Amino acid sequence: MKKATQVFWISVLISLAVVLWGALAPENLNTFTATITNELTTRFGWFYLLLVIAILVFCVYMMFSRFGNVKLGKKDDKPEFSRLSWFAMLFSAGMGMGLVFWTTAEPISHAFTSSPVAEEGTDQAVLDALKYSFFHWGIHAWAIYGIVGLILAYFKFNRGTPGLISATLIPLFGEKLMKGWLGKAVDILAVFATVVGVAATLGFGSAQITGGLSFLFGTPNNFVVQLIVLIVATALFCWSAWSGIGRGIKYLSNINMGLAFVLLILLFIVGPTMYIVNMFTHTLGSYVTDFFKMSLRLAPMDGDNRSWINAWTIFYWAWWISWAPFVGIFIARISRGRTIKEFMTGVLLLPAVVCFIFFSVFGVSALQLEQFGIATISTFSLETSTFGVLHEYPLGILLSILTLFVIAIFFITSADSATFVLGMLSTNGLLNPGNSVKVTWGLIQSAVAAVVVYFGGTQGLQNMLIIAALPFAIVIILMGVSFMKDIQREAALRKK
Repeated sequence: MKKATQVFWISVLISLAVVLWGALAPENLNTFTATITNELTTRFGWFYLLLVIAILVFCVYMMFSRFGNVKLGKKDDKPEFSRLSWFAMLFSAGMGMGLVFWTTAEPISHAFTSSPVAEEGTDQAVLDALKYSFFHWGIHAWAIYGIVGLILAYFKFNRGTPGLISATLIPLFGEKLMKGWLGKAVDILAVFATVVGVAATLGFGSAQITGGLSFLFGTPNNFVVQLIVLIVATALFCWSAWSGIGRGIKYLSNINMGLAFVLLILLFIVGPTMYIVNMFTHTLGSYVTDFFKMSLRLAPMDGDNRSWINAWTIFYWAWWISWAPFVGIFIARISRGRTIKEFMTGVLLLPAVVCFIFFSVFGVSALQLEQFGIATISTFSLETSTFGVLHEYPLGILLSILTLFVIAIFFITSADSATFVLGMLSTNGLLNPGNSVKVTWGLIQSAVAAVVVYFGGTQGLQNMLIIAALPFAIVIILMGVSFMKDIQREAALRKK
């Protein structure tokens, strides 16, 4: 396999070992990951919360600091993609399918099944539901992507290093170590975190497609059908990856963002329009007011609330961290020619606002149905709740079919982007990794998703995410220190 490196082969072997473990001893793997996850969330919950708020502060500082006008690339470099295509690609890679999965499931769960603070079913629980959804999908998540993407873009386009996580640590540990065993270990860790993070999203996506097909057409909602969905989707995104970033990913991302906004506008029109607008405005105010309280909330004397924090906030922070090498490398790859201020504004603020709008339209449409006794959406499974909501509104069948298309294309673009990034990470940072390498990673991602879904469903996916995220969280800290050391040294040299 041309250009495949030690990182590629070792990472493939580790991923295949997880697949075999899950296939041959699923209960053993499930028990093991559940035990490790419980220990990590109990002992390191504080670390996740402090790390993510520190990352956010760092990103805001970079927007407004003297480094904001530094261009990612050479002085005469121009952006490769238009702002619209750039935003569509980074959003599709960074949220896409997960957003469609959780826009109804999360607010409904917070309001009627497991409330973060208030009693389930009360008006306060409904208000908190949307606020905490904003919190989990807002600027905290995009700050994690932003810091990794910024650092990778800077070292790749300004310092001329390979597009590898290990290359960003050279100012801290030296070139010899980073080109040796330690650098390979860092890159393998990044590859494995990416595989697990993307596999979780593929698992959620295939579950929602299967649930949607079952809801609309009565097909069986079981593992066999979900596996068939995974196989078909794998064939499609491997074909897309084969066609390259400038064609497959860009065109699919643009098409899907258009379809997603059509779906959003239609539901906004046929749904409770004024209630959506009022809830969006109120929740935005609550989100801003309680921003730091939510960011550092750990409930040290309340076991029930701590369990909720572990299951939701810590899970989300771990999910975003495990996705950070994938999304970071991808958005770095498509961001050459933009200033740090433009990069951070595009990555940090715009996607967060879009997430708020999606959660308001879908989430409030779901909440109203249960509040007024029209439908008990909380009794639906996570993967079918969106279709249960759409069924209750005009154009329900049309909206449901459109939702299936949006999920399917988000599925393809997310996996497509991930195969590209995994190819880069495992071929010494090649900007255009070989097709055989990309297809290999596409197959492995889907295999891991199938095994994890088989042995533990959504809980198994959450467990794997939290385990994979912790060591990479430490790498992110080191990347930040290394970046500041290098950019400050460069600034000092320019003054001389």
